[in-house]
Amino acid sequence: MSRVQKSSRVEVEVDASVEQVWDVISDVTRIGEWSHECHSARWLGNAQGPLPGARFRGRNRSGWARWSRISEIVTVDPPCEIVWRTVPTRLFPDSTQWRIRLEPREGRTLITQSFTVVRAPWLLDLLYARLIPAHQDRDARLAEDLARVGAAARPRERT
Repeated sequence: MSRVQKSSRVEVEVDASVEQVWDVISDVTRIGEWSHECHSARWLGNAQGPLPGARFRGRNRSGWARWSRISEIVTVDPPCEIVWRTVPTRLFPDSTQWRIRLEPREGRTLITQSFTVVRAPWLLDLLYARLIPAHQDRDARLAEDLARVGAAARPRERT
């Protein structure tokens, strides 16, 4: 029986500086520019940027499935790392921790994104695997996301 992928780690080197990449990944309102699944996000409450405890709501889609999740920033180390987790609720009792790390590479940036499912009730795991088959193997799509982060981070040439 199929299950959702419980962890992953992907790396992509992009032609943008760490600071340029940080500007993209640390602003959740820009996630629609690069994510294959989360098409929009907004800060909640008084949050206006990434600080531990700040929350945001992401709106997601995969195939025909649509859902939104509240996430909470866990760690921020500008411009090197940001970590957030999905907040468990009654409807969505699972939780996943996401991490993006940036390393300078001679004018370029190595972006490493990882996730770990830290809580997943077994029945919900089976349901997610059936309703969102793309969650059974996410590596290729996550690597494509990181390439789009690099494209969004590069300064646009003036014409």
